[in-house]
Amino acid sequence: MTLPLLSGAVVGVGAVLLVLVFVRPRPGIRATLARIDSGRKSHHSLTASAAGRRTDGRLEQVTMSIGARIEAEALARGWQFTRTRTDLSVLNRSFTVHMGTKVLAGLVGLIWFPILLRVTDFVGLGLSAVSGLLAGAVFFTLPDAQLKREAERRRRDFRHVMGSFLDLVAMNLAGGRGLPEALMAASSIGEHWAMVRIRQALSNARIVGHTPWEGIAALGRELGVEELRELASALALAGDEGAKIRTSLMARAQSMRRKELADVEGMAGENSQSMLLAQILIAISFLLFLTYPAVAQL
Repeated sequence: MTLPLLSGAVVGVGAVLLVLVFVRPRPGIRATLARIDSGRKSHHSLTASAAGRRTDGRLEQVTMSIGARIEAEALARGWQFTRTRTDLSVLNRSFTVHMGTKVLAGLVGLIWFPILLRVTDFVGLGLSAVSGLLAGAVFFTLPDAQLKREAERRRRDFRHVMGSFLDLVAMNLAGGRGLPEALMAASSIGEHWAMVRIRQALSNARIVGHTPWEGIAALGRELGVEELRELASALALAGDEGAKIRTSLMARAQSMRRKELADVEGMAGENSQSMLLAQILIAISFLLFLTYPAVAQL
């Protein structure tokens, strides 16, 4: 009974997905504007190295084709995927490629895992099909887990550079520059990716006629970095009060460094606990290895 029920469930899910794909809703104004804005952001966020890459090979073409179809369907239905797009923006990756990779990974788990179990004759046909569905679901979510882990690491790197950026802004303010000039001059020092993104945000804000802190706030929303939005709020409140904002920026930089140091110490403590647990397990295994012959003789 397991196999017929499972087969019926798979067919039903496939039929529902086909209906959702072919019965396209009429996109509203919000969905249309989101699609245009998404295309504009993806065009401007690509760096020179990312823009220089070309799609090579059939696998990449299939990935792009599947991802483009999923993105079109998502935009037509108003699905935002805000968290995923934010993480992809931090890593400067394409939403199309990510969604295509998720689908292909899910298909690999769905097809390859049952075949492996049947070849090894490990389980029956019914359990093999169930394990294939579970493997497909796990493989489908693996790119999201990897994306989240890499995005958090990049955000920590951004916060580290942001402390130096604030010190540079304070130094330029102490030299007599105004706040907009100090922000641009500080971001022009160094070619780290975080400095490049800040510099691009300030340049874009100047081109469209926004204030620098509005550009920083937009970058904070795009990257999901709360410290950038807090900095933008502080800059907007400060206005032209150079001395006060200089003191505030220096205090903020010191606070960020203390927080980063506390995070590093916490990670070191977690690693120490993990090593201690591994040593305890090794000691227990060695004791079992020594005592097993004597216990077996009883």
